[in-house]
Amino acid sequence: MDTTTALLQIAVILILARIFGEIAGYFQIPTVIGEILAGVILGPSLLGLIQPDELIRVFAEVGIILLLFQIGLETNIGNLIKTGAKSVIVAIGGFFLPFILCYTLSYYGFGLNILSALMVAGTMTATSIGITMRSMKDIGQHNSKEGQIILGAAVLDDIMGVILLAILFDFSITARIDITSASRILLFMMIFFLVAPTVAKAISYLIRKFEPQSSLPGLVPTTIVSLVLFLAWLSHAIGIPELLGGFATGLALSRRFVIPFGMALRVDEDFSNHVHQQMKPIIQLFTPIFFVSVGLSLNLSEIDWTSSFFWFFSLSMTALAIVSKLGGSLLLKEKLASKVVIGLAMVPRGEVGLVFAELGRTAGLFNHEIYATIVIVIAYTTLFTPFWLRQFYKRFGHQLKEE
Repeated sequence: MDTTTALLQIAVILILARIFGEIAGYFQIPTVIGEILAGVILGPSLLGLIQPDELIRVFAEVGIILLLFQIGLETNIGNLIKTGAKSVIVAIGGFFLPFILCYTLSYYGFGLNILSALMVAGTMTATSIGITMRSMKDIGQHNSKEGQIILGAAVLDDIMGVILLAILFDFSITARIDITSASRILLFMMIFFLVAPTVAKAISYLIRKFEPQSSLPGLVPTTIVSLVLFLAWLSHAIGIPELLGGFATGLALSRRFVIPFGMALRVDEDFSNHVHQQMKPIIQLFTPIFFVSVGLSLNLSEIDWTSSFFWFFSLSMTALAIVSKLGGSLLLKEKLASKVVIGLAMVPRGEVGLVFAELGRTAGLFNHEIYATIVIVIAYTTLFTPFWLRQFYKRFGHQLKEE
């Protein structure tokens, strides 16, 4: 693609994302749905004007990393710690239930081979942190008790998903599972979440000291974006999702975050607010590109809508995808309304599910029909979950406030 075409495509993506986001907001629909719909319209599903090429993927990746940075920055770590045990329960239940149920259905119900069934099950364990937390943020509930449980569970779910993805990827290449490799990834994650916040705290301390002496504007956004992208690269280099690097950076700069190694470098609340305000325009510029790219990745025109296999497989898999995530939240000792909200928020598979699906396709584990079916299940859980959440809060939100 030549440069001028790329510039035009980015311009169209930004404009359409804004227009459809505004339309969605006007009708009190989560704006993320409008942005994803813009991608569906622009992409191969309808008009076919834009393909999700490498440049758009890079911009989209930056968008999701910065979104997770913002979520980390706004996270109340005290509440997150309080909900830690509940997040673990939701994450474990929401990981193993869909894996077991979807593997059983794929292998015994539809006759897929073991490795293909494992990959289908792996795809259904995913939870999209970006879409989940953006949906909660759109309805102003990302810092609620339920929002903190969801955030912790989604992060843990993503970590377990990465380990599973590494195992399945190794299995698809070598026909054996390397437990040592999976253990190494887990160890690297633990080290990263100890070291990365300390590094971020130290650099933010330097920014706060030197910003008044700088003769050029923009020191805060330039340095913070560089730090976020570096830690995202570092997280990828050690085998964990890039977006967790952004989340760790935001968490370290949160007004309410204290870590043993960073006590002396604690950033004051005014500086955290300053960082937040300086970063907002950049985050709002890049984040919609990610959600549009989710829509661009869906090619609904390739699906054989007359196929009986497609309908039986997709509908049964969608039912399991929803019920199994709700099942994980039902393990909590909370009011039913809280359980339902948490379960619904864990449903969208989004970009994480698409990564699994693409790996299954490129590894030859999914034929075209299975791949298309998995993509439509991901699309359904991604597009409709924000709508379900908003409607549930409208009707039953008062029950949550009464707790």
